Amino acid sequence: MKELDSVVIRFSGDSGDGMQLTGNRFSDASALMGNDVATFPDYPSEIRAPQGTVAGVSGFQVNIGSKEISTPGDEPDVLVAMNAAALKANLRWVRKGGTLIVNIDVFDDASIKKAGYSKNPLESGELDDYKVLKVPVSSQTIAALEGLDLTTKIKERCKNFYALGLTFFIFGRDSESTERWINEKFEKKNPVLAKANIAAMKAGMHYAESTGVQISTYNIKSATIKSGKYRHVSGNVSTAWGLMQAAESAGLPLFLGSYPITPATEILQELARFKNHGVKTCQMEDEIAGICSAIGAAYTGALACTTTSGPGLALKGEAMGLAVMLELPLVIVNVQRGGPSTGLPTKTEQSDLFQALYGRNGESPLVVVAATRPNDCFHMAYEASRLALEYMTPVVLLTDGYIGNGAEPWLIPNVEKEYPALKHTQKNLKKSANGKFLPYERDPKTLARPWAIPGTPGFEHRVGGLEKQDKTGSVSHDPENHQVMSDIRNEKIARVADSIPLQTLEGDSKGDLLVVSWGGTYGATHMAVEEARRQGKKVSLCHLKYIHPMPKNIGDILKGFKKVLVPELNLGQMKDLLNMKFQCNAIGYNQIKGLPFKISDLLDVINKELETL
Repeated sequence: MKELDSVVIRFSGDSGDGMQLTGNRFSDASALMGNDVATFPDYPSEIRAPQGTVAGVSGFQVNIGSKEISTPGDEPDVLVAMNAAALKANLRWVRKGGTLIVNIDVFDDASIKKAGYSKNPLESGELDDYKVLKVPVSSQTIAALEGLDLTTKIKERCKNFYALGLTFFIFGRDSESTERWINEKFEKKNPVLAKANIAAMKAGMHYAESTGVQISTYNIKSATIKSGKYRHVSGNVSTAWGLMQAAESAGLPLFLGSYPITPATEILQELARFKNHGVKTCQMEDEIAGICSAIGAAYTGALACTTTSGPGLALKGEAMGLAVMLELPLVIVNVQRGGPSTGLPTKTEQSDLFQALYGRNGESPLVVVAATRPNDCFHMAYEASRLALEYMTPVVLLTDGYIGNGAEPWLIPNVEKEYPALKHTQKNLKKSANGKFLPYERDPKTLARPWAIPGTPGFEHRVGGLEKQDKTGSVSHDPENHQVMSDIRNEKIARVADSIPLQTLEGDSKGDLLVVSWGGTYGATHMAVEEARRQGKKVSLCHLKYIHPMPKNIGDILKGFKKVLVPELNLGQMKDLLNMKFQCNAIGYNQIKGLPFKISDLLDVINKELETL
């Protein structure tokens, strides 16, 4: 048995082959054995592409390790390919010298041609750089389930558990937790299917054990990470829980008005599970109705949220301006995906930054924050809610498909200590000296206006999308008043900088190169900078979570380095923003392929930029 610090495995097959389930079960079993884990599901954009084609391939990549894991890994060490199309779609990503576990039952002439091969790759020499394990997964699964009262088609569908059993044996995973999960999921509804899945998994383990001459086994020790109780969560689930925590901390009901859109839908689905905890969710007929219902809920005193992706954020633009005008607390979660238009629905991108900052008519400033990784979504959803309530403003929380769909262990916090009661202006409503309620009379520190709930006697006021008179909130077309109100709304957002932490660096405060990143690129930039520093390079990382406004010390940080590099999954939006605000001559490294950065590519760019100094 060989000892490994970490291993990257990708499970891949048709979208109906259960690869997401297989990957999740392997991840959970690894987490229970003490490994740190990071995952990345890779879905096809088509709901049901033709079976056996590259367009229909679904994948799930997991990185497990004996040390802290911050990305799902650059190149898979092991690829489990359930058919020829899965091999075709994923081979280029596999590390040279890596292992291919191939279901040879689906490499007939028709399948090979449908996958886009002219020759059988198992015989053409194309795989000579890899260790290839040819396993008759489909036929072995059917044989293992002989005697069970299931059709051959149903038996064959259990092949994902057979493949899971193979990998369990190879990497020394305990199957007990998965057996419990199968029984809990299937035993009452379909006990025969539960028995079949367990039998298929054990057959895969037995096959691997009996062919030990061909298959090497590996051990990954438990990770040394902070002690505590952990949950394995995706970014979208983490976001949902963060919103619930914020509502609990504020003593407010939580309302989500939303419209399903990939890759954000899971937040709506998760929150819908908690109606017994006072969470109200409403699936609206479109994106505009989603945000407008949330604005209505905010007006009536709820912590209101709406979730979407880039195309939906475009549709919400006018209503976002209305929320700015009304100065109501509203959290808008944008789980970014590839664009423009419908674009790449299941692929990741960071190209909605300018849209979040400027995608509305008129001067309509709001707060923009970004999560860094799946387990950070809880905290940043809470932070977005805190700022919305404290400053009576809409807040955009940016995540992306990579963060939202990815999963990793989350250390369950002590919420009473780490997430105390949130302030908001529903409390301690006051009237002016003449006894009237002034809905736009402001807190001198935050410039937040009071949040009076409809039906509260003596606190009646007008709402609407026309410009407001300062203090009274009446409709105003006065040019001087419009200048005053525009200046106030802008200054209010600027003052948010007083309530966010100063920016910290990974590395020294001065040096040759500062890498500035934001959002879901954190894992890759963190690992690349860490490796560069290990090599003795004077490189530091500045990863931004608060984007508008930025922390007060960003300008001073940028001045401490000879060169600033901004890697982004867009064509340079943060780079342009930094250059516009700070004239720091930042240079960009940009990728827009629907895929996250590879650590090795970032390290190459860092070294290249250092050579030019």
